[in-house]
Amino acid sequence: MEFFDKVGKAALGSRLRLMTAVVTDDAAKIYELYGVEFVPKWFPVFYTLAEEREITITEIANEIGHSQPSVSKIIQEMIGAGLIEESAKTEDKRKNNVALTEKGILISKKIKQQLEDIDVAIEGIIAESKHNLWAALEEWEFLLEQKSLIKRVSEQKKKRESKDVKIVDYKPEYQEAFRALNVEWISTYFEMEEADYKALDNPEEYILKKGGKILVALYENEPVGVCALIKMNNSEYDFEMAKMAVSPKAQGKSIGWLLGKAIAEKAKELGAKKIYLESNTILKPAINLYYKLGFEKVFGLETPYKRCNIQMELVLG
Repeated sequence: MEFFDKVGKAALGSRLRLMTAVVTDDAAKIYELYGVEFVPKWFPVFYTLAEEREITITEIANEIGHSQPSVSKIIQEMIGAGLIEESAKTEDKRKNNVALTEKGILISKKIKQQLEDIDVAIEGIIAESKHNLWAALEEWEFLLEQKSLIKRVSEQKKKRESKDVKIVDYKPEYQEAFRALNVEWISTYFEMEEADYKALDNPEEYILKKGGKILVALYENEPVGVCALIKMNNSEYDFEMAKMAVSPKAQGKSIGWLLGKAIAEKAKELGAKKIYLESNTILKPAINLYYKLGFEKVFGLETPYKRCNIQMELVLG
């Protein structure tokens, strides 16, 4: 156990496998103790058949939460041991009904007392232990069904890496990154338009000198994301949030979220009440981000972009 103390919770899978091996080894010895020729891994399939009498392989797989190929393999092993038989033949083997043979029924009666003894023995372990493992397993299964371990680890990775992202004001040295990051995503989904070239080729004249702002996301001191606040000549909106782009190699670090939040804060500092943006619904992650930031759909403004099919606004509190 010293290894697990050293490694910690990252070794959860290895520790569970070790415990499974110990319990499975004892399970084989318990069958021997009761004089039953049986392989422990057969038990879920065998128990289901003992309860249901006759059932398809698909139904067994659904009942016990195993894959159909896994159940099919166990079925073949148990047929070889003379414990079950196929009672109907169809072209789709998954739909074959299977049932216990007379030998299987005899064993199911024989292990009834064995199961009662095991139940009492495990209850004894639960009574002796500080934590109820059986109840904990049920709880963990439920929690992992709600949100998988991979998703939880992914969220933690994103949270940790996002702490290393710095949002800074634009400097002339970032012009190449500002242009390249935007050209990359626009060219991937659409085509560059005249309004793109105006903003990207001369951001100082087109954005900054007109009262706008550009923010740059740095990760490990490399510019990996950009977003602009462009001054608008409109009675409803002071600024447009535009030219947000994140490098594909830096995605998964909440950079879009951090840039969006920072741009909204910058607009507030400049006295804006509402900001506007244009996008395209093909960009689903971007649209989801805008909704998460608090943007809502609006209609009716003229747009210089052929690719625009959605307009949104954010009311700044």
